[in-house]
Amino acid sequence: MTTSLVANRRLLVLACSATKRRDPGYMPARLRYDGPLWRTLRSVDPHGTHANVAFLSAHYGFRDAETPIAYYDARLTPDLAERMIAGGMITRWPRPRRRNGPDNAGMHPGTEIASMARYGREPFHDVALVGGSLYLDVMRAMLAGFQRMGCVVDDASVTTINGPIGRMRQDLRRWLLMTGDRRGDAP
Repeated sequence: MTTSLVANRRLLVLACSATKRRDPGYMPARLRYDGPLWRTLRSVDPHGTHANVAFLSAHYGFRDAETPIAYYDARLTPDLAERMIAGGMITRWPRPRRRNGPDNAGMHPGTEIASMARYGREPFHDVALVGGSLYLDVMRAMLAGFQRMGCVVDDASVTTINGPIGRMRQDLRRWLLMTGDRRGDAP
């Protein structure tokens, strides 16, 4: 859990990882995902003190990285990305298994971000979006929704990390190790 005031004002949104630990049952997403970016996160910020971390998943949608998840195999497709963007802050993920089934499973992105931002009492001022282009499209759309909700300030510093994996790991490390509020109104 994050404890520092700086971390409480910083939000890192990471794309899920195709590489996952196959342990049975549920474990926090922060531990389940085992790709290079997630390994960098755990190495640089093992105690979660540099930022609040969320993930975007083709199966689970937008969630806090402390959320326990089971192993799954799903890929974000252009069609699914469009549906996530269209669903905005109020569509639950994961979607019901049956097309006509009740829509009472999963979480809304709006509910998840509201909880992470203490229902607008501690909005995020510094945001990093990390992933491939489809994930970034969805993240940017969600970011606009988070700002409308007051969970991310309108003039937040937003860093986008994308490119070759080695450079992404370096950029993620650099962003995590930054301290203070880059907008000039340090806490």
